[in-house]
Amino acid sequence: MKSWVNWAIHQVEADFNRSADTHLIKLELPILNKNNIDLYLKDESTHPTGSLKHRLARSLFLYGLVNSWIQEGTTIIEASSGSTAISEAYFARLLNLPFIAVIPEKTAKKKIAEIEFYEGKCHFVNGTSIYDEANNLATKLNGHYMDQFTFAERATDWRGNNNIAESIFDQMKEERFPIPKYIIVGAGTGGTSATIGRYIRYSKNRFDERAKLVVADPENSVFYDYFKTRDEQLKIKECSRIEGIGRPRVEPSFIPTVIDEMIKVKDEASIATIHFLEKFLGKKCGASTGTNVFAAFELASKMIQNKESGSIVTMLCDSGERYLDSYFDQNWLLNNNLNLDSFNQLLESFTQDGKLS
Repeated sequence: MKSWVNWAIHQVEADFNRSADTHLIKLELPILNKNNIDLYLKDESTHPTGSLKHRLARSLFLYGLVNSWIQEGTTIIEASSGSTAISEAYFARLLNLPFIAVIPEKTAKKKIAEIEFYEGKCHFVNGTSIYDEANNLATKLNGHYMDQFTFAERATDWRGNNNIAESIFDQMKEERFPIPKYIIVGAGTGGTSATIGRYIRYSKNRFDERAKLVVADPENSVFYDYFKTRDEQLKIKECSRIEGIGRPRVEPSFIPTVIDEMIKVKDEASIATIHFLEKFLGKKCGASTGTNVFAAFELASKMIQNKESGSIVTMLCDSGERYLDSYFDQNWLLNNNLNLDSFNQLLESFTQDGKLS
């Protein structure tokens, strides 16, 4: 049994060794350049499984292996809105392990197809019951419930080892504002914000100044209110329409004490922003990227008003090609009562005067 675990760890590490780092894209907006503000997008869509969650899945598999929770033949189960499940299905196939994704019924069709491409099976439930169903399945099948919402913040080494925080600071070294004024992320599990927030504090003695960590939260999510109140019992019945971020309950992996500020972003703003971004990037992005970038624009607007210069870094979380039948489909927008007109106009005006209000 021990020899199989050693083999499995080697397979995951070898896959990592074959992987290149993701690119840091500078968003060239004249209004920002004019005001000495540089905005960068860490393009996590270029991972083998197409999203930021590839890093998390690798860490969760290694965490499960070294804890002896995953053995040869173990069925892997995960509760996910899609992207984590895709990445975990990839690693499960790498290790010849069965994989079942417990996902909401409204998960994007493209995500479902990608889970199945990696030989994973999809188990559909109502979005707010995915936790219990995943745990029940693991018990029934004597499998391992990965439980990203509990283990995301502890499975990744926040001190370095080429995690996303270390990668950002390394890639920013030669820029004119090498220490970002703000780093902005969304939160689904809270794992990315925990890693970056801890790394910022751990590394502060190496830098003359400290970046601020800002978390952008969509509608139908309790994280923003939890950050303000610290009420761990907060719950809502609705699920976020911005796939990959926002949760209806407070997740164990969400660590508010490493976050400097949170910004609440309307769904229409998130979606309008990805349509806006396509004109400047030449590619489609998922709506969680829109949430991040709209929050970045809010901060940039305040910097312009205060005559501040500096850099902002945020995440391009995944490709918009996964959402052609939702965020990029006019009928879907209409059916979900999402009217982007006012935010389309707001974003256009922002390119002229730098104001976002």
